[in-house]
Amino acid sequence: MKVNTLADWIQQSQNIVFFGGAGTSTESGIPDFRSAAGLYQSEEKLPYSPEVMLSRSFFVKHPEVFFGFYRSKMLHPDAKPNGCHHFLASLEKQGRLKAVVTQNIDGLHQAAGSMNVMELHGSIHRNYCMDCGRFYGLNEVMNSSEIVPKCPLDGGMIKPDVVLYEEELNQDTLIQSIQAISQADLLLIGGTSLTVHPAAGLIAYFRGKHTVLLNTDPTSYDHKADLLITEPIGKVMEKLAHQLGL
Repeated sequence: MKVNTLADWIQQSQNIVFFGGAGTSTESGIPDFRSAAGLYQSEEKLPYSPEVMLSRSFFVKHPEVFFGFYRSKMLHPDAKPNGCHHFLASLEKQGRLKAVVTQNIDGLHQAAGSMNVMELHGSIHRNYCMDCGRFYGLNEVMNSSEIVPKCPLDGGMIKPDVVLYEEELNQDTLIQSIQAISQADLLLIGGTSLTVHPAAGLIAYFRGKHTVLLNTDPTSYDHKADLLITEPIGKVMEKLAHQLGL
C-alpha cells in the first residue's frame, strides 16, 4: 500500500528531489556508518576511531594511517549501482526528478546515469595535489606505489576531494542543494540517519507537498514524514520502477 501511495505521488509531481545518505549504497556492498552493521560499529580493532581518522587534523598529522584506513574502508571501486540509483536516474530522464542531493562520496548516482548530482561531502573520484592543485582520478590513489600518493609533477601530497571532519562543506554545492530542495514539490529522503550536520538540516528548506522517508532504521524525523517506508530502499525503488514502467 505504501509503495502504491508513493507511486501515485511521483506521478503527480513535476519537481522531485532525492536527499540521500550511506544507506542508499549498502545494497551495492558499501557499508554505511551508523547502523548495527556499519563502519562505526565495527568490532575490528582500529588504532583510532573512524571519526578521528577521517578528520582534517589527523589527515595532516598522520597521512600514512589515514590513507591505510581510507583505502581499506572507504574505497569500493568495484561497487555497482543498485535499484535505487537506477530508478532515480530513470526519473531524471523522465523529467520528474530535478536533483539528487547526496552525502555519499562513491559516485554511484553518476554511474547509474544521474546528471544533476550535488555531492555535499565530495567524491572519491576527485583527488588533488595540495601544492599545485592538479586533479587526479581514483586510479592514482588506488595504484600509487607509496602509501601516501604524491603528485608526479611536484611531489605534493594528493588529498581526496572529500569533506573530512573539521572541514566546511563547499558553499556552492550547499547553496545549489538548498535551492533544489526549497523548489521541490516532493522530497524523497533515503538511506540516512539524519544525524550528520549541516547536511541533515537541509531538509528543513522543503516547502513542497509531500515528504517521504525511506530508511530501515528509525530516525528523529520519522514523525514528520508524510510517508515512512522501512523496507530496503533498493528493493522499494525496484518495485516502483516496475509499477511506473521505468
